Amino acid sequence: MTTLALSAKSVQRKVKSISLPMINWKLFYLMGIALALVMVISYIFLINQLTEGVYLIKKYNKDISSLYKENDVLEARFAKINFMENVVSKTKELSFEKTKDIKYLQIIESSLASAN
Repeated sequence: MTTLALSAKSVQRKVKSISLPMINWKLFYLMGIALALVMVISYIFLINQLTEGVYLIKKYNKDISSLYKENDVLEARFAKINFMENVVSKTKELSFEKTKDIKYLQIIESSLASAN
């Protein structure tokens, strides 16, 4: 016999001596079902978290837009107040006074130039 034939016989003996483990199919199916349930529950939880995040983002965007509108109103008020302060300071600088009574000038008709 050749060495190849001897090695083949020894390999066959080793293969015959190796026994495959028995699989407990009930346990295998139960583990599969448990894994599937855990995955479904995780999926539901993650979808819930994602939906909550989307609603929070929408709420925050609404809050941001309302704050922008309020900021525009406040900027307009600030500009108006700043303008009024400038007017008041300019009137004080030019020594303007508040009028107490108004006197109108009477224009006589004969003093006007005729348009003939």
